[in-house]
Amino acid sequence: MPLFSRACLLAGFAAGAAMTGPAVAQPAAEDSYAWLEDVEASKSLDWVKQQNARSEAEIADTPQFKQLESEILSILDSDAKIPAVQKIGPYYYNFWKDKQHERGVWRRTTLAEYRKQVPAWETVLDLDALNKAENTNWVWHGADCRKPDYQRCLIALSRGGADADVTREFDLTSKSFLEDGFYRPEAKGGLGWKDADTVYVYTDFGDGSMTTSGYPRVVKEWKRGTPLADAEVVYEGKPDDMYIAAFHDDTPGYQRDMVSRTLAFYNDELYLRTTDGKLAKVDAPNSANKSIHRQWLTLELREPWTVGGKTHVAGSLLATPLDDFMAGKRDFVELFVPTEHTSLASFTWTRQHLVLNVLDDVKNRLSVLTPSDQGPWQRSEFVGAPDFGTLAVSAVDEDESDAVWLTSTDYLTPSTLSLAEVGKAPEVLKTMPTFFDASRDVIEQHFATSKDGTKVPYFMVRPKDMQRDGSNPTLLYGYGGFEISLTPNYSGAVGKGWLEKGGVYVVANIRGGGEYGPRWHQAALKANRHKAYEDFAAVAQDLVSNGVTSPQHLGAQGGSNGGLLMGNMLTQYPQLFGAIVCQVPLLDMKRYNHLLAGASWMAEYGNPDKPEEWAYIKTFSPYHLFDPAKDYPPTLFMTSTRDDRVHPAHARKMMAKMAAANKDVRYYENVEGGHGGAANNAQAAHMSAMAYSFLWQQLSK
Repeated sequence: MPLFSRACLLAGFAAGAAMTGPAVAQPAAEDSYAWLEDVEASKSLDWVKQQNARSEAEIADTPQFKQLESEILSILDSDAKIPAVQKIGPYYYNFWKDKQHERGVWRRTTLAEYRKQVPAWETVLDLDALNKAENTNWVWHGADCRKPDYQRCLIALSRGGADADVTREFDLTSKSFLEDGFYRPEAKGGLGWKDADTVYVYTDFGDGSMTTSGYPRVVKEWKRGTPLADAEVVYEGKPDDMYIAAFHDDTPGYQRDMVSRTLAFYNDELYLRTTDGKLAKVDAPNSANKSIHRQWLTLELREPWTVGGKTHVAGSLLATPLDDFMAGKRDFVELFVPTEHTSLASFTWTRQHLVLNVLDDVKNRLSVLTPSDQGPWQRSEFVGAPDFGTLAVSAVDEDESDAVWLTSTDYLTPSTLSLAEVGKAPEVLKTMPTFFDASRDVIEQHFATSKDGTKVPYFMVRPKDMQRDGSNPTLLYGYGGFEISLTPNYSGAVGKGWLEKGGVYVVANIRGGGEYGPRWHQAALKANRHKAYEDFAAVAQDLVSNGVTSPQHLGAQGGSNGGLLMGNMLTQYPQLFGAIVCQVPLLDMKRYNHLLAGASWMAEYGNPDKPEEWAYIKTFSPYHLFDPAKDYPPTLFMTSTRDDRVHPAHARKMMAKMAAANKDVRYYENVEGGHGGAANNAQAAHMSAMAYSFLWQQLSK
């Protein structure tokens, strides 16, 4: 059973109080735009409306924009998309949005029906109908359904798409919420089953119950029929911890309870909870990703570890029997050891096997391991795995079968979903239709040389007949943080908004990401953050030197941590770009740790409240690097009022500062959507169309 992970935090799986977040330090008096940090103040929202109106008038008020927006919306609403499913008991569940279901419908079918081209679906919960009945704008955040009877689920719903959500108990038989069921009020946090009448709850319990990062500091055990205020404390972390949670592993024959204490990104502790409520620490390195499946403890190392007389390198995956480890034995089997070119992308357990998904120079390769209590595990190739594009594999039901879902895709090939029994050829179930004409394009992989000599891979999608005369409108996308890898994926929006017009699309696999495992990520942490930006600039320069494009035709786009990347391209490398789209960004790195969930990212960027760390952080804080005397490329900032992870003030203040200096800048803030930027397909289509329309206007001149 995989445990709560840093990826969950990064994806917004829980955190602090409402939109204002935890108590924050006051901004410096010299910050003229600090008033924009008051998210929903009338003055702030009036400013937002004025900026939105200007941007809409410039970008969205053309027939070409409206056509592109309509095309992207039809892709997002298409009934021909692959409905991804999750097996819950005997049924296969899917959450689906389309033109008729703006907020989405949770539905289910059987495997026999799912195999059909047009399955018959049974509606379980219609969010649009719920919103109408409750006069709310709920956004789906997922369901946790109780094993083994699967009669009840804990459903998380977010108001407007924020990370903060509520959890409500739902009956799968009557397909309705229970009036007297478990209910967690709106906050960042979670609720999970322990048994039919007991849950673990980690949420905002009032003053002092949240960490300085705005995440739960206390986890409690809550009995059915009792007030939440009477729930029993299971574990209480420290105020400067990041996140505290507890979980129940319901694997038949291996039921156990666990507490997770996340001190910071890349630093957590795991405890087993005994029947008398005591905690026994799983005494593995805090930096290792820890997970438990049946009798096995697996550790994915982020740092070298010497144990049992052997040193295991960072990026390795180790396994040992959990009971042996808790008894003090330290004998591990190395399931994966990275090389210069490989890293572990993911792994998934089935009933009898472990499937490894490895990146080899950013290309996926699958293999199968079969556990052994004594000696090496048996290794074999994954039968029938496609030899192209991005591969993703996940267990259908790890308790009952060796079946997996297998998806494959690339920038020009629509996704294919197969059902595969480990050891047998996959059965293709669904293939997504083509949403744009890819016949004129080709995918290539290249390597740029960064400032310090590091080879940085990047993917380029270009017209087959592209002329290397420097005139091609080119969009360069990047992220470079939190050990996240950017692998090829099919996007109808990119296809319609960019490739069909003849544009070149490039994705840079810069340091800070996870393309080559922990070493690739750690190379750009804190004081070395500049290496991620040097990598991205090196790819831009490589595109120009090879005649693909020129600065006036080269644009850049990124969001969140990628928005910080864009801010640094804007302020440090303005001469390389003809336009920049900066989405849901971090930009004020002096204040970031005092805004919403910002304190949780100090392991990535550093603590600006410490003078010795601010000394290097200020070298990549775009808000402070901005120089009103310099020339900057045309820029579009995009964010969301309901983003309660990365504060919208980052984009607001940067926009205000640049506008005051009469720079070529515009701004769009969606009123909903959370950190994802959009709460429904129509909003997503509008924002995508704005980004691509702006870039094409600027780069195709």
